[in-house]
Amino acid sequence: MSFSELFKLSGLLGRFSPDGKCLASCVQYRLVVRDASTLQILQLYTCLDQIQYIEWSSDSLFILCAMYKRGVVQVWSLEQPDWHCKIDEGSAGLVASCWSPDGRHILNTTEFHVSVNSSVLFSLFSLSLMNLGSLAGIAFTKDGRYMAVAERRDCKDFVSIFVCSDWQLLRHFDTETQDLFGIEWAPNGCVLAAWDTCLEYKILLYSLDGRLLSTYRAYEWSLGIKSIAWSPSSQFLAIGSYDEKVRILNHVTWKKITEFEHPATVASSKTIVYKEVEKSPSVETERLSFPPTRALASSLFSTQSKYDVSQVPVSLQHIKPVTDRANPKMGIGMLAFSPDNCFLATKNDNIPNAVWIWDIQKLKLFVVLEQLCAVQSFQWDPRQPRLAVCTGNSKVYLWSPAGCVSVQVPMEGKAAAGTSQAIIKHTGWAVPVTKQTPC
Repeated sequence: MSFSELFKLSGLLGRFSPDGKCLASCVQYRLVVRDASTLQILQLYTCLDQIQYIEWSSDSLFILCAMYKRGVVQVWSLEQPDWHCKIDEGSAGLVASCWSPDGRHILNTTEFHVSVNSSVLFSLFSLSLMNLGSLAGIAFTKDGRYMAVAERRDCKDFVSIFVCSDWQLLRHFDTETQDLFGIEWAPNGCVLAAWDTCLEYKILLYSLDGRLLSTYRAYEWSLGIKSIAWSPSSQFLAIGSYDEKVRILNHVTWKKITEFEHPATVASSKTIVYKEVEKSPSVETERLSFPPTRALASSLFSTQSKYDVSQVPVSLQHIKPVTDRANPKMGIGMLAFSPDNCFLATKNDNIPNAVWIWDIQKLKLFVVLEQLCAVQSFQWDPRQPRLAVCTGNSKVYLWSPAGCVSVQVPMEGKAAAGTSQAIIKHTGWAVPVTKQTPC
């Protein structure tokens, strides 16, 4: 693996363009666009205030910069650097902003959750959507043809489905939920999943025309759904819940076909457990010099690590959650399918230092990665079954069916104590790495 030189970055705002040709990054109120292959600066834009969110249009021709504190969105063009667009929400404020799939409309959520404005780059119109909580209540189909919006009116939950080509209302129906928490389309765009607040385990599956296909409830009278993920083929729906289990539903009957438990002890001899262990840094004698270079000094005093294969049974670090507080750190907080549909990666917040990788073809636990620090995020390579894991230190951890490796991200000077972005040399695959206090 090779790394670029370090670039300044604010708020982990670094994004590859959808076509993989450009890399956008933010330094306070400046937006920097680089060539993804050479990392040479292509464009430099100056915004009105500190940038808090950026997003590329689907065709990689435009990029929006949201400044929530000011209630303003600015849009920049790569083809016409002198052109720009400004959307000011004024006293209504701004909570979230995103592109529509066609790359020519921007949807803003206002601070008072009263309306969502859909702003065309060259004209303007609005959709009146009452009490929309945030953009978590908006979901587009993968092909960009339809948009689903979660609404709440007169103490009841509703879903509206719009045709994105002309923004006409296609269907409007109420959902059998107490307090609708989220919606997400299946990748094939045929089924919409809607799930209730965590106070009730309930997920509903609707067809494109608003028909209720199925309702699934695993249990009652306890904290319910925490996360969901569709498989890329739309054949499986994985539901992570507060009881530390993942349940897999099939797309034919929408019944549970299996459930994955996350115990504190891994006992199966068919499961590989990779344990991260620290190792002393080694430097070749020929490289030693006085005074040492910054890079050499950094490598000498940085903690390096590697993976060892542990013999089962293995006891993982388990944290007892504080149940009398809101949002307890328990249950399945993260889950994601690999792009080839073969693996599912999960994280149980009760066991924060572990990543669980399940074989979807065999419906069995395949690998457990036990880290030295709590897992902050993971992401699959979009082109192959390879998982990148971050734990908030200066390393990136990579797993594939061939094995796993710990990679030290080179840092120098002040950057080692701040925030950087490690750019992995694969199109469209970037992993934010935040330097934090050692755990």
